[in-house]
Amino acid sequence: MSKIYKPIPLPHRFDFSDQETTRRAKAFYEFAKKRHTCRFFSARDVPREVIDNCLLAAGTAPSGANHQPWHFVLVRSARAKKIIRQAAEKEEREFYAGKAGKEWLEALAPLGTEWEKPFLEAAPWLIVIFAQRYGRDQEGHKIKHYYVPESVGIATGILITALHNAGLSTLTHTPAPMNFLNELCHRPRVEKPVMILVTGHPAKDATIPEAATEKKSLGQIKSEI
Repeated sequence: MSKIYKPIPLPHRFDFSDQETTRRAKAFYEFAKKRHTCRFFSARDVPREVIDNCLLAAGTAPSGANHQPWHFVLVRSARAKKIIRQAAEKEEREFYAGKAGKEWLEALAPLGTEWEKPFLEAAPWLIVIFAQRYGRDQEGHKIKHYYVPESVGIATGILITALHNAGLSTLTHTPAPMNFLNELCHRPRVEKPVMILVTGHPAKDATIPEAATEKKSLGQIKSEI
């Protein structure tokens, strides 16, 4: 990465009319609201090229000091998926047995979630997302990363949107503890696993909880000063 500030002209510029800008904004909202978290996946395969291009889109995300503190591990083998599912369900079983507490379990009840996680084996792809606390330059010197959670969060949001744009369904899953993922995915301890993104085509009989369609209104999420 360059250590000297060197400005270049803005490489891509869009000069839409206000009418076109408004149309595009509304069209994207109509598309975005068709994204639904899915827990039922088809065995239908998804070409690696599709996933790779969505990861490239995620890699365009802004990040602290442009250090891009993320790493994505694609999990495709049945063996690895089984290990992930077994580890996740061990913790989830305790979680739903009371470890979560009454208030949390009551909040989850309308979503119908359970300790069993068959989607971790059913979906063709699992994407394990790692956050890098620091990196190395070309000489091997340690480089501190900045705004890591924020940067990885933005990249993950773009990745989910890119997968949706490709016609795929996704599920964000955060098993805890997740330290086993470093060893399974051959990643250094300096990287923190933050999420497993399950992705693929939805099963023909896939359902979603009605409660998940309830979104806050614009008035609830917006204010002006």
